[in-house]
Amino acid sequence: MENCSENDHPSENLQQNPQTFSKLYPTYHNLHHRLLRRRLRVYVKGPIIVGAGPAGLATAACLRHRGLPFLLLEKEDSIASLWRHHTYDRLKLHLPKRFCHLPLMPFPSDFPTYPSRDQFLCYLDAYTRRFSLRPRFRQRVESAFFDVAAGLWRVAVMGGQLEYLCRWLVVATGENAEPAVPELAGLEAYGGRVVHSSCYRNGGGLQQKNVLVVGCGNSGMEVCLDLCEHGAKPYMVVRSGVHVLPRDMFGISTFGVATGLLRWLPLRVVDLILVFLAERLVGDTQKFGLRRPHMGPMELKNKTGKTPVLDAGAISMIKNGKIKVVPEIDSLTCDGAKFVDGKKVEFHSIILATGYKTNFSSWLKDPSSFSENGKFKSPFPHSWKGADGLYFVGFAGRGLVGAATDAERTAADIKRQWGNSEREQPFLAVQL
Repeated sequence: MENCSENDHPSENLQQNPQTFSKLYPTYHNLHHRLLRRRLRVYVKGPIIVGAGPAGLATAACLRHRGLPFLLLEKEDSIASLWRHHTYDRLKLHLPKRFCHLPLMPFPSDFPTYPSRDQFLCYLDAYTRRFSLRPRFRQRVESAFFDVAAGLWRVAVMGGQLEYLCRWLVVATGENAEPAVPELAGLEAYGGRVVHSSCYRNGGGLQQKNVLVVGCGNSGMEVCLDLCEHGAKPYMVVRSGVHVLPRDMFGISTFGVATGLLRWLPLRVVDLILVFLAERLVGDTQKFGLRRPHMGPMELKNKTGKTPVLDAGAISMIKNGKIKVVPEIDSLTCDGAKFVDGKKVEFHSIILATGYKTNFSSWLKDPSSFSENGKFKSPFPHSWKGADGLYFVGFAGRGLVGAATDAERTAADIKRQWGNSEREQPFLAVQL
């Protein structure tokens, strides 16, 4: 499988920009030039936020709004690196903009109901400027653990050459930190191109080519639709049941309809209404190989995190045969794939629209908050707050809406704890 690669960008790091670092930490004085030669331990007055995607930016803005200092760390060289470098060209927000803006700043009124990827990035750049957010780029967190004796979190970056100490740690790396790549039998024998959807931009160059798309979620559907529009012949693998809902119902977003109904009706009743309306607006998707799960769309989302597909046009392509639905892969062959029903098809390329996964369990040493499989011990709506000043923003399985809510709760909770002992704590750097 191919790896994504991006052009190197100049980054603002400690060695190249010591003046910036000194301004950010005025009491640091001339210690910055020793960083690359000797290990330093630095106390941060305020929380450390790990991740400068939408969740991290939202948390930082909420803290700034409350007058609290913080340090925002980002392992890449830009904010929202996933959105900027690892999304396909046609991507738009799946929910209306009124449900997707970050705290304290709505989308511009002239933006469409469903902003494009580029419009969303423009919004995030403006958000960063408005709240004067200055992430420390190229600072990958190697490890973080709570030092019981000191009563502080110890966060190691830059290969352990620099260690930050802080009272509060906010994990905002998101649910989409790394591509989730399934194991495919026969992958080593397949001679075509295999990429994750994070490396897919558009279907240019694939005209008249058979392309296998593994995954039938929102990304899988949109990749197939994009391939159709570029003249390719997509085949979509459906391994389990999927709820397909129209993006809008009677001129109102389906998400808006669902949230409105949930204010007055039980969840299961809302699910029955959504499925009833979907079957009349979208049709019986089971005829085309898209079996609906027994559990309703909202209940399934709450219990498993599996999001219903909000149709942006792919269903009509499935109905007219331009997108072919195929069952689970049995194995890949040298020139294509064999499916569990015994059929074989040749494919020029394979695109894995299999989603993403979290990665904080690889560096966060906190057994009290999550189990060995990376799942939170405290389910939603309590998963945002851990022990000893630890917070999780954007892991509730509720997209940008959930991240914004988590950010507000986190900043408010830290503000309540902000006392004389923290305000009087000196900023210090200790050479090791």
